[in-house]
Amino acid sequence: MNTSSIQLTLQENRFLVDFPDTRYQGSKYKIVDWILERITDIEFDTVLDAFAGTGAVTHRLKREGKEVIYNDFLEANYQIGIALIENSKTKLSEKDIKDILDKRNIEYDNIIQRNFEDIYFTPEENKWLDIVIQNIETIENRYKRAIAYFALFQSCIIKRPFGLFHRKNLYIRFADVNRNFGNKTTWDKPFKYYFRKFIGEANKAIFSNNRDNKAMNMDALDIKNEYELVYIDTPYISPSGVGVDYYQFYHFLEGILHYHDWEKLIDSRSKHRRLKPKKNIWCEPRAIYQGFERLFKNFEDSILVISYRTPGVPSKDDLIEILGSYKKDVKYFETNYKYVLTKKGTENGEILLIGK
Repeated sequence: MNTSSIQLTLQENRFLVDFPDTRYQGSKYKIVDWILERITDIEFDTVLDAFAGTGAVTHRLKREGKEVIYNDFLEANYQIGIALIENSKTKLSEKDIKDILDKRNIEYDNIIQRNFEDIYFTPEENKWLDIVIQNIETIENRYKRAIAYFALFQSCIIKRPFGLFHRKNLYIRFADVNRNFGNKTTWDKPFKYYFRKFIGEANKAIFSNNRDNKAMNMDALDIKNEYELVYIDTPYISPSGVGVDYYQFYHFLEGILHYHDWEKLIDSRSKHRRLKPKKNIWCEPRAIYQGFERLFKNFEDSILVISYRTPGVPSKDDLIEILGSYKKDVKYFETNYKYVLTKKGTENGEILLIGK
């Protein structure tokens, strides 16, 4: 059977595995079926997820038997790609977990305790993180190490108000107030509980589709075009010109991967100890138009599938016009979808453009 003729079958998936639960902002986990239904009649075999994030779309395409390439410019997300997409069989055993969680007879550094007191986590939690991070660093197998990082990242996110690291707000977890968001019971459960939980979910999500799947950590504009279909889900800019800067929202996770250099990377002017800012055209209203132009031109020989929020910058009409410069056949779809942190009363949706 020619693999290029494989069609997506949403009712009968070829590989029945679950994708891990995630609270990562912008994840397409809840609408991945809607996205795949729009491309079910398109023939393609190789696919690049250029801004893969949580990997929900990449993982689902892997389940459909496609040869998938996961790419994300965040190093923390890259670990997700290694653990859940490129990895086809390696899992963490109970012994592996115990080795990660047990304190060893060595001298541990305390970088988080020194730099993040009363910012994101309690003193006891900071101490736990310092130990576990340094234990994970000693894991030689890159797939096991990536699974451990994935579980640690998800554990950090679930114990954060709003699931972000955008401000110093540990006090929210302990304030005696009526709550209309968050879950104090969730926040109060120990790190060890969540670490084991997310390792279990990751282990269940690992499988082989008998293809040569890869994970990359590149700027999407620098990727060589050699894929039949490219899925694009860039960061979003609101109508008021405010961009979603994932690097700053999840800087703490990036810092974990540079543990011993972390202090040198911190922006000393920042109250919440973020990393020094990096230029990102996907968060700049004036630059993002050129970004889409360059992206579409780079991948003009591939089928292009673009997700974006609406209303936003660029507008859906602008995106259709830009895509139309490179593709003769442009289709447009839209669905209502409210993201977790969207302000009450705000009208928004998710658009999908397909260019062939």
